[in-house]
Amino acid sequence: MKSQFLIALVLVLLRSLMSCHGGVLLSTLPRTILVSASPQPGQVLKAGEDTMTVKWSFNQSVLTSQENETYKTIKATLCYAPVSQDDRAWRKTFNDLSKDKTCQFTIVEEPYAAADANNASARSFEWTIQKYVPTATYFVRAYAYDSDGIEKAYGQTTDEKKTADLFRIESISGRHASLEIAAGCFSAFALASLFGLFWAEKAKKK
Repeated sequence: MKSQFLIALVLVLLRSLMSCHGGVLLSTLPRTILVSASPQPGQVLKAGEDTMTVKWSFNQSVLTSQENETYKTIKATLCYAPVSQDDRAWRKTFNDLSKDKTCQFTIVEEPYAAADANNASARSFEWTIQKYVPTATYFVRAYAYDSDGIEKAYGQTTDEKKTADLFRIESISGRHASLEIAAGCFSAFALASLFGLFWAEKAKKK
């Protein structure tokens, strides 16, 4: 009984230490994923209107057979560039991916197709930029996950400093010409109704 208790206690302590240690560090991940996106550097896209194509494959020169077997899921994400993170703690970059807030928008997530010598795992996905994406400067990053949902590798469309090949997305303003026209017509109708009631009330008193 004592030995079982000690084993259980050790397991609890190990889990506690792992929890305190944090998540996977980006700096420790191999950059085995090759990622590209259709926006040109400096291009401005409209949220809720424009689309972008994201492509990814695997760098066969650095991908090991063990890594190839470990990857189970691929997720491409839209990430804030440093210029759009200044003074915004809710977008802050952390090397510890369990705390990182750089990549908040999922573009696509799908099962990993094992890479082979012909790079048959190369994939592309066309994404309509969602209306909720805020105005900012972005890049695209992809992660490979194992069966436990832990990050095992990554790749991105920009350099290590995240200053190259960036593009901008502008969110919808929430105001459209049709809405403004409708609002104007409603206001005019309300004003006319008010005057009509006023004159009707005045005529009734006479």
